[in-house]
Amino acid sequence: MILISILFYSYIICILAFVFGFNKVAEFNTKVASEITTFSVIIPFRNEANNLPKLLASINELSYPKELVEFIFVDDFSTDNSVEIITCHFERSREVSHLDLDSARPDIRVLKNKNVSNSPKKDAISIAIKNAKNNWIVTTDADCMVPKNWLKRIDAFIQKHNCNMIVAPVSYKSNTTFLEQFQRLDFMSLQATTIASFGLKIPFLANGANFIYRKNIFEKVNGFKGNAEIASGDDVFLLEKFLKLDFKKVRYLKSKDAIVKTFPVNSFSKLIQQRVRWASKTSNYTLMAGKIIGILVLTGNSILVISPLFVFIKIMTFKTFVSFFLLKLFIDYLLLEKMAIFEDKKIDFTTYLKSSILYPYFTLLIFITSLFKNFQWKGRSFKK
Repeated sequence: MILISILFYSYIICILAFVFGFNKVAEFNTKVASEITTFSVIIPFRNEANNLPKLLASINELSYPKELVEFIFVDDFSTDNSVEIITCHFERSREVSHLDLDSARPDIRVLKNKNVSNSPKKDAISIAIKNAKNNWIVTTDADCMVPKNWLKRIDAFIQKHNCNMIVAPVSYKSNTTFLEQFQRLDFMSLQATTIASFGLKIPFLANGANFIYRKNIFEKVNGFKGNAEIASGDDVFLLEKFLKLDFKKVRYLKSKDAIVKTFPVNSFSKLIQQRVRWASKTSNYTLMAGKIIGILVLTGNSILVISPLFVFIKIMTFKTFVSFFLLKLFIDYLLLEKMAIFEDKKIDFTTYLKSSILYPYFTLLIFITSLFKNFQWKGRSFKK
């Protein structure tokens, strides 16, 4: 029982440290006189006909000088009309810009992917970077929506800080069914942990849906070489390389204006596949902080799953089990509340309570599944 208590309270201390770390990262609201940074925005896509119109509409609303940005879409062998949607959308934009002499049209290209590794997304990003004309690379996903002042805020951050890489926030937009709310809370915890890790100076997470870095440094660290056979991880493995090169020049942009919105999956089976994909890369992390924290989170949740058995065989009292659950419920909420305030959202306590009961079982299920099962991604099978 002493060992169980030590492991559980180690998890609690870890989350409390994250709360402290989250507060250490100041929100960035600095404005600059004018925009000067040129960006190449890279968007890989595969069969995203349902999502692309939302992304394209949000790109139209961007308040950034069009002559300073290019958009490179990379078609990863789509079998739907995704390419047609993109080309038609920007053909209309071109027609409008010709009619309005004061309106410049954005520089848009659609490239074809070439599979040279086990990671089609990394291949797509690599092809786009080779063709990018600007040094600052920004990646996002086709199932996202970008905020109006997204590039403005990134530009201001670059002007203010001499950095090589910027990790920026991502949030789930939909929030109706319990499945979506569950995913939202889970994703909020990941985003809060990402921010907190920068505050604690042990960064180990990033999200490719809102990821910014210098092209010349990407080339200097040999891009995705060394992890190209791992299907996912176009974000965290690159983060590790940039940190190793120059730790101080990797920063987090904590700004409401920079939050990219994406959408939760619409079925439990897809959620399992997504989380198994995310978990599949953790064994290849090179940063020790990420591995230790992953073990602590898994252990803390596993103890709650196994505790009823401990109560049954009288290793643990029922009172101790309840106290563990309530303590975890409270401490986890402290961290989630930080993220909710940052995102200008509210946490429904009933949903949070239900999710807190289910989450330890969900975490253990993902861990076990990731050990033995391969996963599906965009209609293709990948080995773990």
